[in-house]
Amino acid sequence: MPLRHLTPQDRQLFRQYGRGPTVPVPDPLLHHAVARHAAAAPHALAAEHQGAHLTYGELDRYADALAARLVREGVRPGDHVGLFVRRSIPMLVGLLGILKAGAAYVPQDVGLAPPAQLTHVIRTARTRIVLTVAEHAHRVPLPDGHLLLALDEPQPYAPAPRPRVTGDDGAYVLFTSGTTGRPNGVKVTHRNVANLLLTEPGGLGIRPGDRVAQLLNIAFDMAAWEILGCLAHGGTLVIRGQDIAAAARTADVLIATPTVLSGLDPAACPRVRTVAVAGEPCPRPLADRWARQAAFHNCCGPTETTIVNTMSRHDPAAPLLTIGRPTPNNTVYVLDADRRALPVGEAGEMWAGGDCVSAGYLGNDALNAERYAPDPFLGGGRRMFRTRDLGRWTPGGELEHLGRTDDQVKVRGFRVELDSVSSVLETAAGCTRAVTLKRDARTLVSFVCPADVDPDTARRAVADALPYYCVPEQVLPLAFLPETDRGKVDKQALLGMLDERLAVAR
Repeated sequence: MPLRHLTPQDRQLFRQYGRGPTVPVPDPLLHHAVARHAAAAPHALAAEHQGAHLTYGELDRYADALAARLVREGVRPGDHVGLFVRRSIPMLVGLLGILKAGAAYVPQDVGLAPPAQLTHVIRTARTRIVLTVAEHAHRVPLPDGHLLLALDEPQPYAPAPRPRVTGDDGAYVLFTSGTTGRPNGVKVTHRNVANLLLTEPGGLGIRPGDRVAQLLNIAFDMAAWEILGCLAHGGTLVIRGQDIAAAARTADVLIATPTVLSGLDPAACPRVRTVAVAGEPCPRPLADRWARQAAFHNCCGPTETTIVNTMSRHDPAAPLLTIGRPTPNNTVYVLDADRRALPVGEAGEMWAGGDCVSAGYLGNDALNAERYAPDPFLGGGRRMFRTRDLGRWTPGGELEHLGRTDDQVKVRGFRVELDSVSSVLETAAGCTRAVTLKRDARTLVSFVCPADVDPDTARRAVADALPYYCVPEQVLPLAFLPETDRGKVDKQALLGMLDERLAVAR
């Protein structure tokens, strides 16, 4: 019995806290949910983008025509089709058409991804067919024998046999940044995605007619939450152009990283009633500010556990900002280095189980063996995933996020969690965001926003709360933090800025 080392009370709490509610999922295939909305309300608005509009009837009809073309080209369940696009209405037709054909879509932002990355994605995911638009066709490094289809060229509808798709077939393949510098392709199934988006709280209460902002890069898994979460519930997807704030201003629902959300003013978004953040630690001041206006969900989970697998609706009066509890049909275990269950209150590594656990990495057996393992707590051939997130259970059964195992660094011989330093900095007067990085074996440096934060006050806050080796040598106030193309803090850019400042100082 894997829990025999725990006291009877801790065994009970391990099961009680670590298991999300068991909830039926209406349909494991999200494109079925979209089709039902198209049949019920064909004239309802599915999406808008820079003055262009698309109804549910049009979306369904165009996607059916594309699916028929893909099937005629030999696409079958289990195949992968490249979706190399920018944010647009054709992006939606391509995504839905691929799902209707029974294949998994492989998204890349063709305007941002370098050719070498696109080549790696085509090779690793074996995307024999790539969809794009005519304007960007020249950017796709298409190998011989592969087919490029332009989404903005009309597809004449010709009937094709409908493939039999199951919940265990792939819905999408996302490429995450790998430790070797080569992105790893993660295969996520229909069942994985439907389990989050068609149950609550992952459905975010989206109803027909609700406006959901589409702010994020399509290659980022949270974009699937925006797009499919909206369309599966009959909402209107507000696809942004260059101006993020313009899309957010008219939205009811926002899904974003904390970095993207921090660039928006709640007062300028009066319609917003639901917000969900994930992808990086959320500063408490940001959560408090939005939670006073909207239902604010702080969430956590890597791509491999299907967007997020824990969620918490934040209350500004709560003593802690947590990542909450496991979402329905999912589990979270806090384990030690030997994968043994830890009692409530003890910090360890979070492993995720249940219906969120994805199908694994493409063509990387060694990494699959390292990160996925048989689930001894659920049994029955189920698997669990090593998230590399550190956490502990609060006495009330909420998960407190304590950073990542790869976020722990050695400074002067002591182990330091960089996110813990940043969290303390965010309690300093006027500080809304902080990032802490290791510069060398003896030195930490922190970046804070906004630009008028007093560095000495911020350093004092750390000195008062944490050991001396956690105190950053420098605190650099900035007007804003640089972002990666996925809407997270760009730590390499920050280190580059620091190097530039040091060179000028010399």
